[in-house]
Amino acid sequence: MSAIFLPRAMRIGAGALTELPAALAQLGLRAPAILTDAFLAGSGALDRVLGILAEAGMEARAYSAVIPDPTVASVDAAVAFVQGGDHDCIIGFGGGSPIDTAKAVAILAARGGTMRERKAPHQENVPGLPIIAIPTTAGTGSEATRFTIITDEANDEKMLCAGLAYLPVLAIVDYELTLTKPLRLTADTGIDALTHAIEAYVSKLANPFSDGMAIAAMRSIWPNLRRVCEQPGDRAAREAMMVGSLQAGIAFSNASVALVHGMSRPIGAHFHVAHGLSNAMLLPAVTAWSAPAALGRYADCARAMGVSDSGEGDQAAVARLVEALRDANRDLSVPTPKSYGIDEARWTELLPLMAEQALASGSPGNNPRIPDAETIQALYRQAWA
Repeated sequence: MSAIFLPRAMRIGAGALTELPAALAQLGLRAPAILTDAFLAGSGALDRVLGILAEAGMEARAYSAVIPDPTVASVDAAVAFVQGGDHDCIIGFGGGSPIDTAKAVAILAARGGTMRERKAPHQENVPGLPIIAIPTTAGTGSEATRFTIITDEANDEKMLCAGLAYLPVLAIVDYELTLTKPLRLTADTGIDALTHAIEAYVSKLANPFSDGMAIAAMRSIWPNLRRVCEQPGDRAAREAMMVGSLQAGIAFSNASVALVHGMSRPIGAHFHVAHGLSNAMLLPAVTAWSAPAALGRYADCARAMGVSDSGEGDQAAVARLVEALRDANRDLSVPTPKSYGIDEARWTELLPLMAEQALASGSPGNNPRIPDAETIQALYRQAWA
């Protein structure tokens, strides 16, 4: 038996942003608080959203101080902003950080308490304010997931918070919002989406519904990942990446992620590496280590991505998959932790804590091959250089 969770409504495609007022009205919503970041506020993108809403007679207030990797303090500041107005919903406009912030704020502004008390394995299912997600990156899939990640700055821990309460009621998925994304962000968010699809497919919680979404996502993402980096204005490639990212988000929201994500979060928390980039740093090594426990599943991934043909055996297909992931990191200039500039002494010193935090997240328990703390430290060392 599988339980499947999806946003109530999704509007997908070029120009979907212009349908925001109609989509809100359909849900009986009229007074959104928009949470976004300084870049989108400065680039004119936020003004465009406010203009679309104003034209439809909808009063919105905007908060543009969302930070990358939102912290307890940054979420509290956004909660205070929302409580200072009369709002019936929260819009997260941007990449994963504004959407994750919106999810946390929707609960805290309505019901109070802290994110620490809502950390996994706790399940937050009673809804707060309705959440609307408008992604501007093709990567996190957060517009379709029942998860948010908030960093507790007191101990540098990225807290995974899960439950139906974090699932947006509406997702506006307009690939035109990604056309101006810089190269590094395009590459890192693209690999993030690919990681979501692969991990959802090999997860111990995978099911036929999530499998279909994960395979479709890999078919969309892999052939277009280099293309969007080389030709940023390629609309067809941008659309494929945006749809693939959404499908991957749906897949992992209904099957969970695994070891790559469990290990990735502590790198982000301690060294402030962007989430997609820390996933990319780990994906080849973790895939190579995990694959013997689920050769057939990883071989399916290789075939869906087109790096192996249907006539090839599982072992050979998986070897091609690992090689293809390493090649992608090289071609897209994904740094190692070492070349990124992380201090080796501090990296080594933090390995036991990072391994402990990775295991505590619960994600490694969904991996086809379940590691102990010692193995996780060994994989971190392997990824270092």
